Amino acid sequence: MISAFQDPFLWAKTVWKNALITAALMTITTVVAFLYWFAAENSANTALFYVVALVLVARYTAGYLPGILASLISVGCVNYFFTAPAFSLDFTPSGYPVTFLVMLAISVAITTITTHIKEQALALAEHEKLLADAEKEKLKANLLRAISHDLRTPLTGIIGSSSSYLENGAHLSAQEKDALIRHISEDAQWLLHMVENLLSVTRIQNETSTVVCTPEPVEEVVGEAVSRLRKRYPDASIQVRVPDEFLMIPMDAVLIEQVIINLLENAVIHSHSTQPIRLNVTDNSHFVVFAIRDYGRGIEKDRLHTVFDAAPSSSSIDGRKGMGIGLSICKSIVLAHQGQIHACNREEGAEFSFCLPKKEEIHVSETDYSDY
Repeated sequence: MISAFQDPFLWAKTVWKNALITAALMTITTVVAFLYWFAAENSANTALFYVVALVLVARYTAGYLPGILASLISVGCVNYFFTAPAFSLDFTPSGYPVTFLVMLAISVAITTITTHIKEQALALAEHEKLLADAEKEKLKANLLRAISHDLRTPLTGIIGSSSSYLENGAHLSAQEKDALIRHISEDAQWLLHMVENLLSVTRIQNETSTVVCTPEPVEEVVGEAVSRLRKRYPDASIQVRVPDEFLMIPMDAVLIEQVIINLLENAVIHSHSTQPIRLNVTDNSHFVVFAIRDYGRGIEKDRLHTVFDAAPSSSSIDGRKGMGIGLSICKSIVLAHQGQIHACNREEGAEFSFCLPKKEEIHVSETDYSDY
C-alpha cells in the first residue's frame, strides 16, 4: 500500500476505497447467504459464500489488511448468523480455531497472489510506457531531422530562383523566366504539402497516440484522396480498384486521405515510370488493405527497413524531394488507427500497403498482416 509519507491524499483514498469495497462485499455476501439459508434451510454451505467473498476482496483491494479483516468478519458472520444458537457469538465449539485459520490462510494466499499479479501488471505497464515514450522521442528526433532537410532544400530553391529572377531578370529570356517561376511554384507546392503533413500529426492525440474514428465509406475516402492528388499532378495516371460491396470502416477520414495522398505522391515522384500507378483496396475478414503499386525502379534494399523512419532520402535524383517526413507521418497515422503499414519491392517497381481494422476494438498485429 502507498505510504502516507509519499502521498497522504492517495493513501487516504486507497484506505477508504478498500474499506468501502470490503464492507460492500461482506454485506452482499451476508444477504446472499441469508437467502440461501432460508431457501435451502441448510447452513452448512454458507461458509463457501464467504470464501468467494474473500477472493473478491483480495482481487479488488490493495494490501493484506482488507483480506485479513474480511477473514475475521467472515468467521464472525458464519458464527453469529448461521451457527446454532443463531444470533449469538460462540467460539467454544471444537473446530472454530481451525475454521478461522483456514479462512485466514485462504485470504493471505489469495491476497499474496493477486498482489504479486498486480505488481507484475504495474511493472509491465510502466515498461510499456517507457518503450512508448522512447518511441515518441525517437519519432520526434527523426521528424526534426527530416523537417530540417525537407524544408531547407525547397526554401533554398525558392530563394535561389527568386534571386536569379530579381538580379538577372533583364538578361533572361522568357523561357528562362518561366523555368525559374515553375521551380518556385513547385517548391512552394512541396512546402504546402509538408505543412499539411505536419498539421496531420497534430490531429493525433499526443498522450495516447490514438485518433477519433467514425465509420466512413472506403470508396469515398479513396476517391477524395485521388481527386486531391490529381489537382497537384494533373498528368498523373492512377488506376483505382475497390471492392464491389459497400465498405464502412472506422477511421479519421482526413488523416487516411493524407496517407493515401502521401503514398500516391511518392509513387508519382520517385517511380520514374510512365506506367499507371495502381491503387487497390482489398477486403479481408478483419481488416481492409490499401495497396499503392508502381512499376518504376523500386526501393533501395538498404532503405526498405528504414523507409518509414523519417530519415531524409539522399538518393532522390532531383536532390530536392526525398521521401522523408511523409512516410513517417503515414506510419504514425496508420498505427494510431491500430493498423499496420508495409513497403516492399515487387518484380517490377515497389508497393506500399497499409491495413485498417474493420472494428475499433480490433488491433492488427504485424503477424496478422504478414500472414496476409
